[in-house]
Amino acid sequence: MEVQFAPLRPWDDFLSGSARFARPDFNDLAKWNNRVVSNLLYYQSNYLVTAVTVLLLVGFMQPLQMILGGAVVVLVFTGSLLVSENKAVIGNFKRQYPTSFVLIILVVSHFLMSLFGGVMVFLFGIALPLVLIFIHSSLRLRNLKNKLENKMEGIGLKKTPMGILVDALGQEQENIAKIADLLANRSKD
Repeated sequence: MEVQFAPLRPWDDFLSGSARFARPDFNDLAKWNNRVVSNLLYYQSNYLVTAVTVLLLVGFMQPLQMILGGAVVVLVFTGSLLVSENKAVIGNFKRQYPTSFVLIILVVSHFLMSLFGGVMVFLFGIALPLVLIFIHSSLRLRNLKNKLENKMEGIGLKKTPMGILVDALGQEQENIAKIADLLANRSKD
């Protein structure tokens, strides 16, 4: 299946106007995780524009440190994915504790950046966009279009870059898999 880029969602839907925000239910981590993953998939182009804007602002102020920070994060992320594919223990840890796996990647990146003296650039250039995206995806309530798009991606009718990243991090949506099974069972009847 060919990878398709998600369209840029209207900023009115993304931030203001018709956008609805609410505090997530911290007691139901599965529901909160589902909301975050759904919003990551639906608003991926908007998140990309937000991250690139912050990266460019920080990159103009500290270009060498920004390139170094980006290279460290990419190398740590790529290395962690390769190791998790080749080592069963790490692969199991990634599947059982996906959030912890992502946090470990960020902590290792932060540690390596502290060795090179670029912690502030790391925090503002790389971690700040991630934090902004996480806050928005945690607070933004899903709408009907969001749910429909995510179901299409989960069933396999559509594949996007964020969907590939979410799968690589082990953040699959159980509800989408259940819906795909229900649709498969109905088509057999």
